Amino acid sequence: MSSCIRDVFLEREKETLSPYAFLTVNTKGRDHPYVPCENRTEFQRDRDKILHSASFRRLMNKTQVFLAPVGDHYRTRMTHTLEVTQIARIIARALRLNEDLIEAVAMGHDIGHTPFGHAGELAMQQCFDPDFTHYRQSLRVVERLENNGEGLNLTWEVRDGIVNHTGDSMASTLEGVVVKYADRIAYINHDIDDARRAEILSISDIPAWIRDVLGEGHSERINTLVTSIIRASTDSPEIKIGDEVGKAMSALREFLFERVYRNPVAKSEEGKARELLTRLFEHYVKHPEEMPELYRRNCESEGVERCACDFVAGMTDRYAIDVYSDLYVPKVWRGSR
Repeated sequence: MSSCIRDVFLEREKETLSPYAFLTVNTKGRDHPYVPCENRTEFQRDRDKILHSASFRRLMNKTQVFLAPVGDHYRTRMTHTLEVTQIARIIARALRLNEDLIEAVAMGHDIGHTPFGHAGELAMQQCFDPDFTHYRQSLRVVERLENNGEGLNLTWEVRDGIVNHTGDSMASTLEGVVVKYADRIAYINHDIDDARRAEILSISDIPAWIRDVLGEGHSERINTLVTSIIRASTDSPEIKIGDEVGKAMSALREFLFERVYRNPVAKSEEGKARELLTRLFEHYVKHPEEMPELYRRNCESEGVERCACDFVAGMTDRYAIDVYSDLYVPKVWRGSR
């Protein structure tokens, strides 16, 4: 009989998962010593570490596409993360992959994203390092900044999935690759939804052939994409999508870059956001003593610019605006009458 609940979970993985799934027992482990949990596998534990982190909570006030929108229903970086997680889990369950690993990667994939979405990423590239990216910053957050500077001590596979969830790089596990696909499926579709809400796009604007392949509605498009991945990847050692659907997805993404991501209405405030973050970065480079101790402590070993970047990149949209206002916007003096 298994000695603890964790062992039951591990045995169940061996019995039920696909031969191509990554079994938790095969993890390369963590960088630092730890005491295993009796009730959770290592990837379940990683998911919980991410979920309970301060950086994860801050995602609720970070921009997805539309900066500081007026309205309750626009996506934030938090809601995007939850949608990615759910889509990835649907694919994982159908392919009998390791859902716990997928959930941990999905929950953490954007944990280091800047305020103001990709405008913040561009600001850090311009004022700090041209090689700055949100995915490498996400890895830095879980390894160096979270947990009062001790990091979350996540498993190698979860960190690998986080840093390889976008761009040309590819995760080492099928589970990490699933998150990469789920991320794209999620943002393509919810950005259409938000663009419609902002009245800068209508469904009829999308080329007819793309709608014929993927569908007219939000749920229909997601279902088409998810189904195509499941069918193309079943009993396969790789994650892929059907040719016709994959072509339509790529075309839809390019369409969104043209009509939404570079839209002057949707992006009208991004120049201000970049300027705001640049000014904050420059201020803290000159005045590192004003940063919280968590960031200040690394100035000698890693340089003040690196630490100022960490502090500014970790801010929420609202906090960045408030700090900027405190530093640069004059206050109305109210004396006694």
